[in-house]
Amino acid sequence: MSTTVNYPARPRRLVRRAGRHLLQLVAVVLGVAVINFFLLRLAPGDAAQVLAGEAGAATPEYMAALRQQFGLDQPLLVQFGKYLWHLLQFDLGYSFRHGMPVISLIADRVPATLLLMGGAIGFAAIAGSALGALAAYRAGGLADVLISTLALLFFATPLFWIGLMLVVVFSVWLDWLPVGGMFTVEAGYTGLAHVLDVARHLVLPSVTLGLFYMAVYTRLMRATMIEVRRQDFVRTAIAKGARAPRVLIVHVLRNALLPLVTMLGVQASSIVGGAVLVETVFSWPGLGRLAFEALFQRDFNLLLGILLCSSVVVIVVNWIVDAVYVRLDPRIRLA
Repeated sequence: MSTTVNYPARPRRLVRRAGRHLLQLVAVVLGVAVINFFLLRLAPGDAAQVLAGEAGAATPEYMAALRQQFGLDQPLLVQFGKYLWHLLQFDLGYSFRHGMPVISLIADRVPATLLLMGGAIGFAAIAGSALGALAAYRAGGLADVLISTLALLFFATPLFWIGLMLVVVFSVWLDWLPVGGMFTVEAGYTGLAHVLDVARHLVLPSVTLGLFYMAVYTRLMRATMIEVRRQDFVRTAIAKGARAPRVLIVHVLRNALLPLVTMLGVQASSIVGGAVLVETVFSWPGLGRLAFEALFQRDFNLLLGILLCSSVVVIVVNWIVDAVYVRLDPRIRLA
């Protein structure tokens, strides 16, 4: 006699959602892998030419031997098929420049990039929300004019120039913060001292990367809060005698955060792209700097692996943003 087990509706929904996210991840990763592979093959030069140029021996025999060693002498479709087969086995290939597997190089650099992204996003979201809320609360006043002007200034200023100016002011003139790197190598700090040392090195890169997005979030928060304050439910809360702090935080600020959270997910990919420039300026040992070096060295296996992992990071960030959005807006959860 067979029995039928009726699982609760909520676990089934969670399983379906997890399966849908997994299929989305696989589809996006495969799409990114296909596009990046053929785009990089359109770029002039390859690893054999770079190594031959550095060795000063560019004879046809030497070039042919290098291309055979790296599998570049095979047809393009054969190379692509092998790349996909290795990718299905979670093998990102081998870096000829660094002499080690690509996945090991990426695993060493991912924490630094995630730390930089987290610091930049956290700074931009907190500072942008606070400044935007203040500007909306003092709309038309002196504080609103100053904050809007400052946001416009940071929005229009290039990242590399901001980074260089911050280095000149806070590292060269005032000597408050280190010039670059992730930690002080010669100090040999451990434990809490090491954490504080990394935090000091993180300040300038994260602020540089986050200032542009802070300007965007400031203007967005200001406009959204002014619009939300005019809604009927806010007037109803005030008419019922709700105190001003509760109206501001529970009714106005919570609803004004929804467009900002959406913008965070949309801009996750551009934050990863901006990290390339910031990591180069501050010698931050992350994926952006590694990708910049791999591009000039024509280390395509390493570059393909970095682009693939960056895509996965963007997808995961968007999943987190979706979860936060549902938490902020119960109407989505009910739907």
